[in-house]
Amino acid sequence: MLMIRYFKTGKKNQPFFKIVVTEKTNPPHAGRFVDEVGFFNPLTKEKKVMAEKVKHWLSVGAKPSDTVYNLLISEKVIEGKKIPVHKKSKKEEKEKEEAQAPKAAEPEKAAEQPSPAPEEKKEEPVQEPLKEEAEKKEEQGTEH
Repeated sequence: MLMIRYFKTGKKNQPFFKIVVTEKTNPPHAGRFVDEVGFFNPLTKEKKVMAEKVKHWLSVGAKPSDTVYNLLISEKVIEGKKIPVHKKSKKEEKEKEEAQAPKAAEPEKAAEQPSPAPEEKKEEPVQEPLKEEAEKKEEQGTEH
């Protein structure tokens, strides 16, 4: 499958990206790509996209990467909604899941169990077995 994605060139701390069409399984090594359809310089925010070439490759079946897709939308080559590209931290994901999980579980519990009636405290039955054990130990101690 063909992909439209960035190909990083430039020096260390001076990135420069070419927008190329390449096979998905192969990384775009030094000129081993099908076609170059634009470039992006993140330092100067300069970008150029050849809209006709991009539309041709999209019609043939090439799929853009998420970042290139967002760039194409901002350049108004294609229409659509941008894709969130940045990863969310695991802590934020856990917090959101925990916040949503109790809210979802509460209505189910309320539907399953009616509100319990107040019950009388039964402390005596808990204490009676302890008293019986103590009495048995005393009897055993007096027999010897």
